[in-house]
Amino acid sequence: MSRRYEPISSYALIGDCHSAALVSARGSIDWACLRRFDRGAVFCRLLDAEKGGAFELRAEGLQGSRRSYLEETNVLETVFETAEGRARVLDCFTMRKGGRTRPYQQLLRVVEGLEGEVSFEVVIESRFDYGALPPWLRSHPAEGVYSAVGGDDAVVIGADCPLTVDSAAVRLHGRFKLRAGRRCRFSLVASMAHEIAPKKVSGRSLDRRLEQTIAWWRRWVARGSYGPEHREQVVRSALVLKALTCAPTGAIVAAPTSSLPEVLGGARNWDYRYCWVRDSTLTLSALFAAGYPDVARGFKLFIERTTAGRAADLQILYGCYGERRLPELELEHLEGYRGSRPVRVGNAAAAQRQLDVFGELLDFWHLSEQMGAAISEDEWRFLRGLVEAARALWREPDQGLWEMRGPPRHFVHSKVMCWVALDRGLELAERLGLPGDLEGWRRAREEIRSEVERHGVDPGRGCFVQAFGSPELDASLLLLPLVGFVHANEPRMVATVEQIEKELCADGLLVRRYRAQVDDGLSGEEGYFLMASFWLVEVLAMQGRLEEAEERFGRLLQLGNDLRLFAEEHRPGVGLLGNFPQAFTHVAIIGAAQQLADLRRHGPWSQTAIGHRAAARRQRQEEPSLREPKKR
Repeated sequence: MSRRYEPISSYALIGDCHSAALVSARGSIDWACLRRFDRGAVFCRLLDAEKGGAFELRAEGLQGSRRSYLEETNVLETVFETAEGRARVLDCFTMRKGGRTRPYQQLLRVVEGLEGEVSFEVVIESRFDYGALPPWLRSHPAEGVYSAVGGDDAVVIGADCPLTVDSAAVRLHGRFKLRAGRRCRFSLVASMAHEIAPKKVSGRSLDRRLEQTIAWWRRWVARGSYGPEHREQVVRSALVLKALTCAPTGAIVAAPTSSLPEVLGGARNWDYRYCWVRDSTLTLSALFAAGYPDVARGFKLFIERTTAGRAADLQILYGCYGERRLPELELEHLEGYRGSRPVRVGNAAAAQRQLDVFGELLDFWHLSEQMGAAISEDEWRFLRGLVEAARALWREPDQGLWEMRGPPRHFVHSKVMCWVALDRGLELAERLGLPGDLEGWRRAREEIRSEVERHGVDPGRGCFVQAFGSPELDASLLLLPLVGFVHANEPRMVATVEQIEKELCADGLLVRRYRAQVDDGLSGEEGYFLMASFWLVEVLAMQGRLEEAEERFGRLLQLGNDLRLFAEEHRPGVGLLGNFPQAFTHVAIIGAAQQLADLRRHGPWSQTAIGHRAAARRQRQEEPSLREPKKR
């Protein structure tokens, strides 16, 4: 079975801040959700090699290939070599000014001859609703296009070469040859079925859209601020995060895929095409550090809209357009990636209680204010409600950062993030003269610290633990110094790092979330979490182990694929695992890179701020002229 599936590392991401697709190294689009990140996949071979459908471009007599993104873009270039010549394929979703509200909704593939002559075969097998619905295929000779319709989905397919409608196999098929300097273009324009408009886009227009797309991405990168250290990786990670941002709403999806497994053949398969509040706040902080402070406004409005302005109605995750109900379904007709079942759409974690979300939002708003954004009366009313919620709920158990599906527990990280909510709320209120029960907040903040220090520390080992009353460790404890709860060199934190390196690390490099013996309500032993591995890099650097941290960081970067893309997990001997590419991992990469660069330049000036947030705050401190006056 495994031979029918490409390694996860084989894939490249293309997107337009509305839709996303994965393109394999051999030139096949095996996953594509058009019009919306969370729509039913039109190409789904990623999750079922037989029934899922794909868009294949095959160079005949292939001898070799290589690929890269065009510099500082999300436009993929794959070069194919045969005995007769060389050709390249440029893959992208077309972009334009005003695309937030008027996107082209177009997937574009441009095949271009480079040398000699290359023959290609093209096969387009669209399968709507995650492979469940083979479409009604038609040719429209008068318009020079083809269409695929089924359910509420429709795609108009344009091609510079003739295609045959194979009604029995439900696919479009064709062959063509290209000499140097010639192009063959393929365009897929998505729409609602009742809005389909079979109309051909000229080759000249497609070429212009390709150039516009390249220029759009390069303009976006040029607006950023990147240091020389690990610049290529930081730029690539920022481009991934931008591609996963939903332009109409400001939401940020955790990954563009569903059900890529954390355990091959196992059941740890989740749908990540939604907006986690935690992931999004950290993503925006990373983009702050990369020079994009304007990205915060859209997300703030998204959160305020989805909660109806009331902190009490906050969920931990939402649909990318603000949907609150995300029922989790199992798609029994799909075999799953390499037999990993079930395949899920929707995510039941939306109904979980995860108390850390209050601290994530307050820390983000705190950073945004320090970067120059004013806090309106409405915003403070919402933030004040978050602080009050943290004060009221911190004593309750929850499912924690890792969304465990067993009984709720008193997780140390969750308690600490409630402390963060109170700490940041107090700092804002005191400095800006904002109303609130400051004395009550101070008492609650100290109560949380007292409880964590009493029940969240193993007295024998002198280290923090995963949950009250448990001896187990947890990678989320690495975040304690990053959010300012303890100094990185505080003895309990030093002991925690030592124990994590001893019990949760492999090869002195990778970090597990927690030991396999921990009951998280699921079967199977997962891989090592890449984001936690990058968190350890930050903490080591903050402890003064800078050379070791940099060496570890360099080794971790080698675990990405050839395009510098990372999944959620890595398992030695297997490779990348989990949904791909994963926003949280790329956030952690930017954070570690910024932390290392900042410590190299300035020394341990800040031991109590997460890496990319520390860098952003320092940038603001060094450029006071950029700070906007506060208005309420």
